[in-house]
Parts: sequence; C-alpha cells; structure tokens
Amino acid sequence: MTLRSTVATFAGRSSYWFLHTFMKGGSSLPGKITTKIDPEILKHLGQNYDVIVITGTNGKTLTTALTVRVLNQKYDHILTNPTGSNMEQGIVTTFLRAPKVKGARPIAVLEVDEANVIKVTKYIKPKAFVFTNIFRDQMDRYGEIYTTYQKIIDGVALAPEATIIANGDAPIFHSKNLPNPIIYYGFKQQDEKDIKAKPNTDGVLCPNCQHILHYRYLTYSNLGKYFCPNCGFERPELKYAITQISNLTPTSSEFEVDGHAMKIEIGGLYNIYNALAAYAVGRFLGVTPEQIDTAFSEDKKVFGRQEVIDLDGKQVTLILVKNPVGLNQVLDMIATDSKPFSFVGLLNANYADGIDTSWIWDGNFEKLPALNIPAYITGGERYKDITFRLKVAGVPDDKHAVVPELKDVVEKIKTLPTEHVYVLATYTAVLQLRKLLADQGYIKEGMGA
Repeated sequence: MTLRSTVATFAGRSSYWFLHTFMKGGSSLPGKITTKIDPEILKHLGQNYDVIVITGTNGKTLTTALTVRVLNQKYDHILTNPTGSNMEQGIVTTFLRAPKVKGARPIAVLEVDEANVIKVTKYIKPKAFVFTNIFRDQMDRYGEIYTTYQKIIDGVALAPEATIIANGDAPIFHSKNLPNPIIYYGFKQQDEKDIKAKPNTDGVLCPNCQHILHYRYLTYSNLGKYFCPNCGFERPELKYAITQISNLTPTSSEFEVDGHAMKIEIGGLYNIYNALAAYAVGRFLGVTPEQIDTAFSEDKKVFGRQEVIDLDGKQVTLILVKNPVGLNQVLDMIATDSKPFSFVGLLNANYADGIDTSWIWDGNFEKLPALNIPAYITGGERYKDITFRLKVAGVPDDKHAVVPELKDVVEKIKTLPTEHVYVLATYTAVLQLRKLLADQGYIKEGMGA
C-alpha cells in the first residue's frame, strides 16, 4: 500500500463518514475524491476480494440484488452497490464503506455500467462476469448495441481467465469468440416454431452472414432460441434454463429452473431472466437449488424496481424505465393487473438518463388506452415530451393531468381515484422522487446505501 493510496483511502472514508452522518448519504463523491488523489485506488481496494461483475443494458440492479441474496445462503461476507451507483466513482465508494473482514476471502458483487467495465478490470481481475442483455439505450453515451458490447468485451479482454455467465438467448453474446470459459443460461420452451422478431427489433442479424435470424421461440425483443437458416449459426447449449413458467402477476413470478420450482416476489417476464442469472451465479459458486429457492422467497424491495410505497393510503409502485425494450416489458407487466390502477409517467433527460428522449416513441404507449385507466399524470423535467407522447398514443385529455413539478406530482397522486398507482420514471426522476418522499418521511432514503 503506497502513501498515495493510504491518503486517498483516508480521504475517501472520511468524506463518506461525513456525508452519511450529516448529509443523508452520497454514493459518488467519496469515490471522486479518492480517485482524484489516487487514480489506481481500485487496485488496492479490490485486491482481497473475489469480484463478480454484473453488466448489460437492463436488469443489472435486480440481478445484483438477487445474486447477493443467493450468495448470502453460503457466504458470510458479501459487498455490493445496492442503489445502482455503477460507474467508477460509485464502485470505489462501495469498497471504501466495506468493513474489514478477517478469515475467508470476501466476495464483491458489483453492478457495473457497460462503459465502466474496463475501468474496473484495469485494476481488478474478476472471478466472473454476468451479461444480462444488450438493447438500444442512451444512444448519446453508447451508440448502437454492437458498440455497447464492444465496450464490455474491451474490459473482459483484460481478464481472460474470468468465467462469463451470459444470457444465451441474446444472439450478441454468441457473436464473438472469447478466450474466457462461458456458461450460458436462457429459456427452454416445448412449443417450437419458425418465426421472426418484429421488423424494428435490434440485433437480429446473423453475425456470420448477416442473414435475418429466425427463432424457434421468442421471449421478448431479440431474446429466444435463435438460428440462422442460411449458415447454421444458432443458440449455444444452455447450462441453466427456465423449463416452465407457472404463473405471472404484477407482483410475483412462479417458474421452474431445470425442474426446480422457484418464486420471486416481483412481476414481469423480464425479471425471470434476472432471477435465472442470479441462479446461474449461485450454482457457479456452489449454492444449492434449495438454498436459491430460499433466497428468492425473501420479499425485499430493490431500489426503484417495483418498490411499493404507501403514500397516504395510495399504494405507489415505482418502476425505473430507460429504454424501449424495458418500457414495453413494464407495460406488458402492468397490463396483467386485475385491479384498477392509475398511471404516472416521469421523464428526465440528464446524463444518467440519456439526454436523447426519442426512445419514448418506440415504446408501446398505445397499449394504455385499452387498459381503461381512469387517470394519468405526466411530469418531470421533460414533461412536455412525455405528455405529447401519451396524447399521440390516444390517452384522453380529460383523464390526463400535466404536473411538471415532482412535489406537485406527489400531492396529485394522493387525489387519484384508484388505490394502486404505477409510477414509471427515468433514473434521475426516480432519485428525485425518492429523495422527496424520504424528506417527507414516507420512505428511508438509499435502501441500504
């Protein structure tokens, strides 16, 4: 440990203590201060950990949370970044706040932004990488999906011995030959056909011959059992698979993994992939299916992911949305609700959200008017964009309230005609709303940060 790293660590831990003692938190500033003093501080902070890096477009935060639950069934000391602070400074802060551990080597399960994988692997050699999916997201930061994947594998290239645990249903994860050992997970369905994805779906060209991929079955977007009828490229063999889906509701999912019955207290087909990824990590590290089932049965809410908040009798479900694929999956999920609900859309366009809001036009908001929703609210810093999008989708003006300010949104929610309210919000809007609700005493800010 060098003098520079010692000073940097002291400064970072001191700032973390001050922020969390007097300022109600702060997940990135301590990391910024630390890396300013010592840009290579991760080499020191992470050297004694077995690190699992979880990355991809959608599902990182829930996959990370579920993986931690699973590993807690066997391992005593697990470090993680629970609030989605997944860039370099947030990851540094995660290590700064870690208690000293004696005995067994601790595990760090880290959600890592796709463009920041290389900033981690430059100093830390992970034990495993988990790839959730790659969808079009924040075009201003990432570009197209192939550019995003290249950012990830540029980081993976610095750790060629680490095992990759990848979503086998995503063609992009089978598009390049990597030296790493690879474990694939995905869905196994009995009813097989010969179908294509929808015409506007990204990532459906064969990486070998550029022919349009076909599917034996599709789960959603470009995920499924794909094959190329032109050159024979096809989905790799799955080591872990969803073999049956028993029941889906807005608040729970029942399914089988390789014949083992499982249940998670969160809705949406897309979240079953996240559970399957966590299952695969657990099995990779020696956790039994029975222990994983126990871990999944815990009803712990995850920051901004179907978190339910009691707002003076209104049950407000807060859901992060940030790209068309994720948005459409959320819309499909809330459409399964058998009880009446109101709808709130909050749109920001800061750096962490992606400054380009055009993605909302690829979301299937046209689904909403058919659901007989009695009341809508739109707000956020880009309220004009989301308001116009819902108007074009056919949402009636007499059911639609435009409320730009979040403090006014909170008060308006209290007057909605339904007990249940879904709030779909971009990342910084989630943060702003949660801080407002924490200041008013409705929730605890940070959820474990």
